[in-house]
Amino acid sequence: MTDDPRSHGLWGQSACPAPLTAPLSQDSTVDVAVVGAGYTGLSAALHLASAGRSVAVLESHAIGYGGSGRNVGLVNAALWNMPSEVFETLGPKYGARVLTLLGHGPELVFKIIERFGLDCEAEHTGTLHCAPDAAGMKALAERERQWQRLGAPVRLLDAQQTRRQTGTSLYLGALLDERAGTIQPLSYARGLARAAQDAGAAIYTRTAVTGAEKVGETWHVRTPGGTVRAKWVIVATNAYTAAPWTALREEVIALPYFNFATRPLSADQLSRVLPDRQGAWDTREVLTSFRLDQAGRLIVGSIGALKGVARKVHHDWSRRILAKLYPELAHVGFESEWYGTIGMTTDSVPRYHKFDDTVLSLSGYNGRGISTGTAFGRVLARRICGDLTDADMPLPVTPTASVPRRGLHEHMYAHGSVAVHAISDRL
Repeated sequence: MTDDPRSHGLWGQSACPAPLTAPLSQDSTVDVAVVGAGYTGLSAALHLASAGRSVAVLESHAIGYGGSGRNVGLVNAALWNMPSEVFETLGPKYGARVLTLLGHGPELVFKIIERFGLDCEAEHTGTLHCAPDAAGMKALAERERQWQRLGAPVRLLDAQQTRRQTGTSLYLGALLDERAGTIQPLSYARGLARAAQDAGAAIYTRTAVTGAEKVGETWHVRTPGGTVRAKWVIVATNAYTAAPWTALREEVIALPYFNFATRPLSADQLSRVLPDRQGAWDTREVLTSFRLDQAGRLIVGSIGALKGVARKVHHDWSRRILAKLYPELAHVGFESEWYGTIGMTTDSVPRYHKFDDTVLSLSGYNGRGISTGTAFGRVLARRICGDLTDADMPLPVTPTASVPRRGLHEHMYAHGSVAVHAISDRL
């Protein structure tokens, strides 16, 4: 993916091969230009091409270069917020729409995987949101209550049940969400790209967009190798946005997130560590996530970037939390490490923007990008195909709004996580 082994780590090493792509080298005219080859852009391209629209995807680096190739690989349902908070933020109409759409987000992901035969280590066995203390248990009980009122298959496990599902005694309980699961995230992005190509979409990598202007009813999207002319443009760049739509980057707070992966565990160890292969994370503010890949590597992660002195702090913390979760793995070494960026909005709710009547964007996924990006990509395709109007969308159209003191927030996330990991989870 890149020359930096910490950019994609295990996912770059174990992903299925990327489909053949090349930079744009001549002018092109299509129905839709999609900027960004992550989950949103690739899902939009797949669904647009399947509906008979001509599509050109423009990616400045490689397929899945951004968060789509660096995340933990948890296919979670809905948003980070509790349902009541979503209704409070969006109101009853849009709150119900987005919760319904994204509540079924994992179902859409796993159906696409099955339909197109995507090779991405899919495990549709649920996820576990774990509570290390009484406050966490109280929050999970409230999540259970609210989701069960909406008919979702979630249930709170007690300490003994949680120990059985996770293999660790660190938690008092966990919320099992049976809608969810795990995937190899970079393989999923590459599989979406291959399926989109098979449906007729053109994907151009190493093709940075340098500008865009409207001439009559047609957008001219410029790149170093040529111009794509299209009536519609989808901007699907999220936390990795650059010019010319920099307002998208200015309205999200960049949250760094890292992962460390062990060597493959033995069959005996795997009989006790996450035996049903759910992905897991906890309720702490500076959270811990942990899951297995198909080869049996245990992947632990948290907030922070693996650069400079922070890298050693996060590495040492990862060693400590691994030993705390699973004492028998205290001496198991890490094989790979990587980190990426999550785009956080101020209210943890995504945004729907229109930079023009025919330039659309959905972004700000707050760490829920796999199912959210897949579902929103399909929604954007349906909007362009005329199946939906703006009035039918799951989110209201809003103007972009820069986050006040965004740089300070990002500094606090990056350096605050270092301070927390320097002192926490010491045995």
